[in-house]
Amino acid sequence: MNILVTGCAGFIGSSLTQRLLNEDYRVIGIDNFDPFYPKALKEKNLKALLYHPCFTFYEADITEPDCFSVIKDNINCVVHLAAKAGVRPSIDFPSDYTKNNIFGTQNLLNWMVLKGIHKYIFASSSSVYGNSLTVPFKETQDVNETISPYAFTKKSGEILNYTYHHLYNIDIVNLRLFTVYGPKQRPDLAIRKFTDLIYSDKPVTLYGDGTSSRDYTFIDDIVEGIISSVRLVSKSNDFFEIINLGSNHPITLIEMVNVISDAVGKKPEIIFNKMQPGDVSRTYADITKAGRLLSYSPRTPFKEGITKFVEWYFAQN
Repeated sequence: MNILVTGCAGFIGSSLTQRLLNEDYRVIGIDNFDPFYPKALKEKNLKALLYHPCFTFYEADITEPDCFSVIKDNINCVVHLAAKAGVRPSIDFPSDYTKNNIFGTQNLLNWMVLKGIHKYIFASSSSVYGNSLTVPFKETQDVNETISPYAFTKKSGEILNYTYHHLYNIDIVNLRLFTVYGPKQRPDLAIRKFTDLIYSDKPVTLYGDGTSSRDYTFIDDIVEGIISSVRLVSKSNDFFEIINLGSNHPITLIEMVNVISDAVGKKPEIIFNKMQPGDVSRTYADITKAGRLLSYSPRTPFKEGITKFVEWYFAQN
């Protein structure tokens, strides 16, 4: 099976690509090396993949109309991970997020229609739930109160996908990913950022009183869920589903810092500051549907995942 992975040089994309190659899939990867974080980090993610005989890479921007014309392979399934990332920056640059996450997705879908590709996995986000008081978050609940442009673009992507499913019979799984962490994590994300600060003996600033929580999900569990989704759409017809991929076990901000400091072996100075615009108070995934449709069952407890991440981090420094 030939699988197109957009955003293949990123944290999740490169981890997924490696696993797909290990399982004998052929992977065609696209990435535009968005300057949201240093290109060198993404090139490092790709380094081991580029020598694999079943991997082909194209540097391309999915917002450009002809970007997919370079692909000559017959694609059986698309995993769409490419996106402008980050909740807080989306407040400052909303147009960039609309262009990349909505128009880029539409460009991809138009190309899929042109090429007759009918199997598709879309990476959505837990941010679409906003500050919902209903927990754990279920796929069936209302998500009309997004509180950041990033979240709005992800919800828009889900709606856009349904339109193409209805019009062109594309089988689709929208995966709402919950706070993915692990080796190769983006430098702007909290776990990586706090590890940097603690390791360097610098103060850690927490926004809020430390009781906000996230449903942190280890990268290996997320990759497993994505691959199960590929298998599901590959054998399905007239299929459209929204599925949460999380750990079903929220961790508070202060607990997260304590677990990292134990793994690093240093205790940081903690500075508390007010919550920032766009931040949600908690995320909490109901993963019943993922278990039923994907046989999804996250295997990595938070402390174990942080230990693996810190071991990787030490190896880089």
